[in-house]
Amino acid sequence: MKKYAAVVIGRNEGERLKRCLASLSTADRIVYVDSGSSDGSVQWARNNDVDVVELDMSAPFTAARARNAGYRRLQEVTNGIPYVQFVDGDCEIIADWPSRAIMFLSSNAEVGVVCGHLRELFPERSVYNWMCQEEWNGPVGAVRACGGNMMVRASAFEAVGGYRDKVIAAEDDELCLRLRVAGWLIWRLDAEMAGHDAAMLHFGQWWRRALRCGYAYAQGAHLHGAGPERHFVWESRRALIWGLYLPLTCLAAGLVFGPPGWLAFSIYPLQVTRQVVRNSGSLRRRTTLALFELIGRFPEALGQLKFQRDLRLAHAPQLIEYK
Repeated sequence: MKKYAAVVIGRNEGERLKRCLASLSTADRIVYVDSGSSDGSVQWARNNDVDVVELDMSAPFTAARARNAGYRRLQEVTNGIPYVQFVDGDCEIIADWPSRAIMFLSSNAEVGVVCGHLRELFPERSVYNWMCQEEWNGPVGAVRACGGNMMVRASAFEAVGGYRDKVIAAEDDELCLRLRVAGWLIWRLDAEMAGHDAAMLHFGQWWRRALRCGYAYAQGAHLHGAGPERHFVWESRRALIWGLYLPLTCLAAGLVFGPPGWLAFSIYPLQVTRQVVRNSGSLRRRTTLALFELIGRFPEALGQLKFQRDLRLAHAPQLIEYK
């Protein structure tokens, strides 16, 4: 197997970080980028011969900035490692994944990024963990984007300048878009890549994650929405329509026309019913996904508004954390 290195990012991951680093035993080099842990993660990693980068927290944190910092450190301490596995510190790489990914990249020179299936380790702990599992069950073959756990071809990553530091979420979608524009393919193998502990147990966590998603849609559309792919334009409009414009319209109808006007809000249960019919699987699965998909439009709309406020006030984007 050709050489590969790994960049792990995290903060206060504790035992999850230990399992993550142990799962990368075949890597020629591991760089762990820490963003202000207070649980002893930094010292533990150093005691286990892991190269640690402590991110400068005087600047706003983003996963994109952390991954770039880890990659730069790899370039300082290695000599031409051709492949880099990016890993979140709450994930565990499957034992045969690196060899599968490297074999595929070695045989397909046009592919810049390869990923596999990400499995939620504890979907039974909450409906929010379970929904993460459903979200990550993406198609195989050539895809438009992948998540933060991926094996990249170093030459492709460098050709597009790596991640964009100030993108606070969906930074992987933004990177993959630029890679595809540059002529590279993004590929998902039909193989298990990693296990992930989302640790999302409360509604508030899910709400903030959806709010961050809305912010990411707005930021992505601002950066690339004018291009031929209309990056995140549809997602942004969908959030604003269902999460802002329609509620205000229904409220106005109720205030102006009285009881008949309040019936305008029936569009929401009708939309849930429509999605239940369109979804596949058991009735419980279809109903849960449809309900949370619609509820999620409200925090997504708030995320859209937050981005527009930051843009107009020239505020630096701040990470929206949910755990």
